[in-house]
Amino acid sequence: MNRIDRLTGMILLLQGQRVITAETIAEHFEISVRTVYRDLAALGEAGVPIVAEAGIGYSLMRGYHMPPIMFTEDEAAALFLSGEVAEQVADDSLRQALRAAMLKIKSVLPQEKRDYLQRLGNAVSVRLRREHAGAKHEGLLPIQDAVVRRRCLALCYNTANRGAITERIVEPLGVVFYAREWHLIGWCRLRLDVRDFRLDRIQSWQVLDEIFTGHEDFSIKSFLRRDVSCEEMIPAVVIVQGMILEGFLHELPGTPLAREPLPDGRVRLELLTFSLEWLRHFLLGYGTMVEAVEPADLRDGVRAAALAVANRYAKEEKVREFAES
Repeated sequence: MNRIDRLTGMILLLQGQRVITAETIAEHFEISVRTVYRDLAALGEAGVPIVAEAGIGYSLMRGYHMPPIMFTEDEAAALFLSGEVAEQVADDSLRQALRAAMLKIKSVLPQEKRDYLQRLGNAVSVRLRREHAGAKHEGLLPIQDAVVRRRCLALCYNTANRGAITERIVEPLGVVFYAREWHLIGWCRLRLDVRDFRLDRIQSWQVLDEIFTGHEDFSIKSFLRRDVSCEEMIPAVVIVQGMILEGFLHELPGTPLAREPLPDGRVRLELLTFSLEWLRHFLLGYGTMVEAVEPADLRDGVRAAALAVANRYAKEEKVREFAES
């Protein structure tokens, strides 16, 4: 990134924040703090009204807005491709908003850039695997709005591993897409703890007028880095051949709780899964390279599916032998 682009980006970064530290700016642009000071001074000399507050950070003078900036072809293409990927994992509420936003972006582009995006759209297609398909519910946008506005949610929630539907009041703290599903992370007043709720398990929801307080130190990224055994997750144990371990872990959602090398070169993994059915299908794709150990339901399910496949081909072989006899 050249300096002109960096200075422009710095104005946009300041414009999007109430206050920001020099260290945060340096980290964002991958430059030194000293370079940040020089760039801020240059912007000030150019007439950009930057306010410096000792011990707090930098901000733009209230009321100042940078004139709209035209997207480059690379920037427009990046937005288009991001939207294509996001549509694959979005629910209906977010999908409609994405399409409306892309229409607005295209409407302000000059004709040659609109033509460029049209050609790009005809030449590029994003098709994630079936298990990545977007959710059918329409709660993502309202729920993430409740997160931002700190409004409590009333949920009727279906706990998969117990088959029970419970009513809860939740203080929503974050929304995240992982393990091929959208999840609401929030403080559950029923369990008196931070819990992980899959959005497709929410039978019904209502945004309440009540504003909750607290949780200022909560970080969604820190929460996800912890090994949390939430009520949605089911413990499982598998044994993987060492030669495929790296690829297996790359495809596996989440991080194993523990791994233990075995004398024969295989590796024993302790996992948390959101669905034994999904894990069964996942393991079957690795054939004899992976063994399901626990729980018994998982091991029995893999065995039954493998036998069904073997029987299917055995029947075909018998029919072929009969036809040739």
